Amino acid sequence: MTPAVTDETRTPDVTITVIVFNDAERLPRAVASLLRQTHTNIEVIISDDHSTDDTPSVARRLAAQDERVRYLRLPENSGGCSAPRNRALEIARGPYLMFLDSDDELPENAVELLLAAHREREVDFAMGAVERVRVDTGRRSTWMAHLVAERRTVEGIDAEPELLFEHLSTSKMYRREFLDRHQLRFPEGIHYEDQLFSAQAYCLARSFTIIPEPVYRWYIAPYVAAEAASISNQRHKLSNVSDRIYVQTLIDEFLKESGHEGLRRHKDYKFLKHDFRMYAGDLPYRDEEWLAGFADIVTPYLEGLADDAYARLPRVERVVIQLIRDRRLTEAQEAARGLGHGVAPRTTSTDDSGAVYWGSQVPASSWARRELDVSDLELEYRPFPSALFRHEITSVEPGPGASVNLSIRTYDPGLRLPVGPQRASIVVAPGRRRLVTAFRLDPVRPGVFEGRVRVDLAAAQLPVQGFQGIRHPMLRLENQGLFNTGVLLAPLTFPALTATQVGTLPHEVTVEPEGRGAGRLQMRWRPVGVTAKVGPVVRRVAGPRMRRAARLVRSALR
Repeated sequence: MTPAVTDETRTPDVTITVIVFNDAERLPRAVASLLRQTHTNIEVIISDDHSTDDTPSVARRLAAQDERVRYLRLPENSGGCSAPRNRALEIARGPYLMFLDSDDELPENAVELLLAAHREREVDFAMGAVERVRVDTGRRSTWMAHLVAERRTVEGIDAEPELLFEHLSTSKMYRREFLDRHQLRFPEGIHYEDQLFSAQAYCLARSFTIIPEPVYRWYIAPYVAAEAASISNQRHKLSNVSDRIYVQTLIDEFLKESGHEGLRRHKDYKFLKHDFRMYAGDLPYRDEEWLAGFADIVTPYLEGLADDAYARLPRVERVVIQLIRDRRLTEAQEAARGLGHGVAPRTTSTDDSGAVYWGSQVPASSWARRELDVSDLELEYRPFPSALFRHEITSVEPGPGASVNLSIRTYDPGLRLPVGPQRASIVVAPGRRRLVTAFRLDPVRPGVFEGRVRVDLAAAQLPVQGFQGIRHPMLRLENQGLFNTGVLLAPLTFPALTATQVGTLPHEVTVEPEGRGAGRLQMRWRPVGVTAKVGPVVRRVAGPRMRRAARLVRSALR
């Protein structure tokens, strides 16, 4: 561990800028993560974008408590991240620079690891892994893990253009001389500034080192109230879409001017796979006016992207994009519900050549026919266990006790199911044992089946310590001894149904729409009564033998 530096005249090894706006509550946590760094010869600049809450007094107190901390307050609010970062750059004293948002943290050895990478080999910047932490669930994951899994030095972005996907400025330590030599600063007056800044840094750097260790802790609050959401989570605003497209055009211009036009197809693929995909997952929840505005904004830009960027996408993603471009907006919403879940279309159409297209009409243009051709999904030929169906709940009603009545419609566009009634079941597993509820799907017309089922959640065999969490039930089809299991799409909105599951392990069970992504049926369990009191004790002390004994006792009590 490097000893603390107390001489204010001594140059710090690294300057870390913490940008903040009206975040007095979380700012101390961010700064504390810097003051805990194993490499202590650092300078911390709190750059305040003219906060109107208690941030100024909190920041001044933090600066008074540790001489490594300095407080900078902008004279007026800039409305973004760029200006506070740039103003801090003007006064930063360290030869190496890092950036931190006030709602995030640095792991305690982040500075030490990145600085060691710089000292091991002269590079323009060093970057590491970003640990994402969901504030609602505590779940941890690594951002773009496949890009940072291996330690290496990259001799220019042309050697690994896929790194354009890792566009965060906060996961990197920059050499000050590199930024100054290229007059590289954050673009002011726009959002998604990280994407342009990072693209420029990648292209201008002669070399950069990647390390696999976490160097940034990014707290994600995806379902926070709209007014408090981060810029990237304000996708409900059409201005957010416009900002993102505008930044893409600036990146395109820079690539052309800097002689990196060969990267354009990689950047276009990144836009389709990452940026557009974020909006695509939200499409089922947008109204007609928003959808029309979205199509107006994105379609002109989509038309100029590289052909092979589209060709690299999964088929369903290409379908959603093309339906937006063709302004078949309701169908785009339908297709978006299958993203990432292997969900079939409701209907398909076939032309004279035998090509199969998404939707009820053969596309008019050759480009649209190429993008909407779903022949490669093999709807008619896939083995039954992997065949694609579409299961939609048409109504959700409360039943007696802790049960729920579901009306279900199944679409079979490949006509894989035999004529007549079908054996189906709803499967959900809040514990180790699955709750399987059988029912019958009756034919309505070719390729469409309907049925009703009552799922008694009180019959679920829960763990002895209770269960708190969410499960999404699946629909299972049986045909000649083979099984096919698929997601169960719910109405996007319906009143949540809550009941108490009584017995030896009382729980409160809520049936609700998922509220995001595909919009699956969602079931939420919460221990109540004696389960809530005893469950934590069982989890702490019970080994396998104790759990087996508890299960025997529970069985005897039934």
